[in-house]
Amino acid sequence: MTIVKASPWLTIAVLVALLVGAGMMALALGSVSVPLQEIVTLLLHQLHVTDDGGWTSTHAAVILQVRLPRVLMAGLVGGGLALSGTVMQGIFHNPMADPGLLGVSSGAALGAVLTLHLSLATQHYLLLPALAFLGGLMAAATVYGMATSGGKTPVATLLLSGIAVSSFNVALTSFVLSISRESVLREILFWLMGGLEASTWEHVRLSAPIVLVGAAVVCLFARDLDILLYGEQRALTLGVDAQRCRHLLLFLATALTAVVVCFSGTVGFVGLVVPHMLRLLVGPGHQRLLPASFLGGATFLVLADLTARVLVRPQELRLGVITAFVGVPFFLYLLRANRRILEPL
Repeated sequence: MTIVKASPWLTIAVLVALLVGAGMMALALGSVSVPLQEIVTLLLHQLHVTDDGGWTSTHAAVILQVRLPRVLMAGLVGGGLALSGTVMQGIFHNPMADPGLLGVSSGAALGAVLTLHLSLATQHYLLLPALAFLGGLMAAATVYGMATSGGKTPVATLLLSGIAVSSFNVALTSFVLSISRESVLREILFWLMGGLEASTWEHVRLSAPIVLVGAAVVCLFARDLDILLYGEQRALTLGVDAQRCRHLLLFLATALTAVVVCFSGTVGFVGLVVPHMLRLLVGPGHQRLLPASFLGGATFLVLADLTARVLVRPQELRLGVITAFVGVPFFLYLLRANRRILEPL
């Protein structure tokens, strides 16, 4: 299939507009519909651009206390996962790599399940994301430790270690589920299916600086990521220490994934679908692909979360269910499109 590419920077400008539009839709729609004019006036007032007036107190509470932090978290989670997926696919030279490749998602899930099983989340509302974050980092550190030998980390060994650690984490999670009380099972299962209904301004304040700074640092390594595609020897001749660069980028991608997953729960396929689609639109160059993936991932998850909220209202679907409905068919397409690469394996 031939795709006619528009100007990459025009595509990024369109993605910014789509993200703003998706955000406004997510703020307007729900169990209580709010006119767009009220939303714009209210947001401008919060930025000290306009005076009071033009909205009701009920609508102001719905937008500022419920929907706005949720929309911002959806953007941060989607952008972080898509950016991490882009880095993973670039490092491993594999369009089917995703942020969960190194066991981060399964480790975060295990940390969250243990927290809920032991009722630790009732002691402080930040304990759940904190221990999920710790679980994700510990899983990634274990993978690195198993794969590294003599100061080198072969890609194949890293992938196999990630599979092993993820499988072990899934087994432990299943064991904890089997011995958990019925009163906490529903809460555990809801977290495992992913969701942003519990998003607060505190979550935004904690995650936004890490995600945005981490994303900016990753984008600074766009040229190095392009050079890594040519192999280690070529990278050395161009002045790039491939091992050091790979380790740093993997650390940044792992940290981004751990930060967003600890607040959202397990949300699959964002880091798989979005980078591949944006690569078709802006090309393989990471200077454009990285920011485009962040914006595309943010837009995708804002729309997915909106769909989860309104599709069967007044009930709410889990966010992970929506992303899976989109991601699974796309994953099957990738398997078919890359069957020539996979056949020797």
